Amino acid sequence: MAYLLIGLGNPGAQYGATRHNAGFWLVEAVRLAHGWPAWKSQLGGLVSKGKVPLPAGAADVVLLQPQTFMNLSGPCVQAVAAFYKIPPAQWLVAHDELDVPAGDIRWKMGGGTAGHNGLKSLQQASGTADFARLRLGIGRPVHKSAVADYVLEPFSPTEALQMAENVAWLAGKLPELLTEPVKALAGRPKAT
Repeated sequence: MAYLLIGLGNPGAQYGATRHNAGFWLVEAVRLAHGWPAWKSQLGGLVSKGKVPLPAGAADVVLLQPQTFMNLSGPCVQAVAAFYKIPPAQWLVAHDELDVPAGDIRWKMGGGTAGHNGLKSLQQASGTADFARLRLGIGRPVHKSAVADYVLEPFSPTEALQMAENVAWLAGKLPELLTEPVKALAGRPKAT
């Protein structure tokens, strides 16, 4: 069995520290924590591959950072998933989440997009919403009209530290996240 771990974000150094790139932070933390190869450009994204030990034996995991910008992530994800023959039921999509308090982490299977354009693009390209999501909380801005600016702003130093701690912790829990995500997150660090 193989899994596709997708980190949503925007390519380019100017977006690297922004809230919208929380998904990129996670897949990079996984790559580094497990000593997997450097990113390789493939089918519109950056890909790295490795194996994780699972109860039923080692599983292949493909990490993906789409390089097509958040709103157009779907075609890249669909192309990579088709190339590696990984169906949506074996995807885990890591993304920033306005409806989860900053620093918190939630798991969800399927469902709506809550206005998240990266998720909308994935659903349109794949024809399904039936994939797992790792929702990395960024909270909402004080003024609702400022959402577009808020997600493209850098994390505050406190938020950046919390996100770095969360993604490092999640990277260490990768086998459990793939097989028993609810149980894995039960022991998650709490937002400070």
